[in-house]
Amino acid sequence: MYNHRMNRSIVQDIVRILAVAIVGLAVFWAGLWIWGNWNDEWSGYNSQFTVSDGYCNIAVVPIVGDITTLPDTAYGADPADPDAYSYPVANVDDVLYQLRLAEYYDPYVEGILVRIDSPGGSPVASEVLADALKASSLPVAALIREYGTSGGYLVATGADTIFASPLSDVGSIGITMSYLENVNRNAQEGLRYVPLSSAPFKDYGDPNKPLTAAERALFERDLKIYHDEFVRQVAENRGLPIEDVAKLADGSSMPGALALEHELIDELGNQDSTRAWFAEQLGLTVLDIEFCE
Repeated sequence: MYNHRMNRSIVQDIVRILAVAIVGLAVFWAGLWIWGNWNDEWSGYNSQFTVSDGYCNIAVVPIVGDITTLPDTAYGADPADPDAYSYPVANVDDVLYQLRLAEYYDPYVEGILVRIDSPGGSPVASEVLADALKASSLPVAALIREYGTSGGYLVATGADTIFASPLSDVGSIGITMSYLENVNRNAQEGLRYVPLSSAPFKDYGDPNKPLTAAERALFERDLKIYHDEFVRQVAENRGLPIEDVAKLADGSSMPGALALEHELIDELGNQDSTRAWFAEQLGLTVLDIEFCE
């Protein structure tokens, strides 16, 4: 009888110890979690994954300068030399990162405003961004401010709607491969081009040698392919007959007011003008629309 009571007492002691250990571990992990969240917030770690301050609800994603897959350093930026001249660049991966933050990581963001000041750039990079806007689950408006031409305009066509200033520069649907030939200058400076290549067209387009008729034919072949695909994508994204876009695709650009007449954009206006569109899309009032910037 005594042994039975003693064994039961031992079991109860073990159970109490285990219960205390479990509670202690739970408190420890809860404290660690709370401290970790506090530290992340205090240190600013969380801010890199958020767009909104908890009050604004429309993410603003700028696309400024040449659209490219290349890093800033390829365009003259030199972190070691602050006085070095550089061109504004919209790196496609940087823009995609901002779009992902707005769409997937910030619950307060309900729409995206893509603010465009770009003369174009890489066809592939422009296509990637246009496709990313089309794939977004959030309402996306593009605002062309100073200019949205060539690849810059292609990006805008991926949005659900396009706004532009009446004084903006819009369109320029076309492709260029033009370059400056250095043959005469090299001759004046006593420089001679020495062709060494394993295939007849390996060095075609080199500005230090004259362009042959066969080489020009290759460029013109590719230009037509790129041009036709550009026209097709604009027509598809804008819901326009391809014949109508083809007539406009002479490489020229036009003021926003004329672009509206040709249905290249949807509305004239500035950033504030987009509030009514976002409010309608989200079932909110205009006063509920706040831009994150």
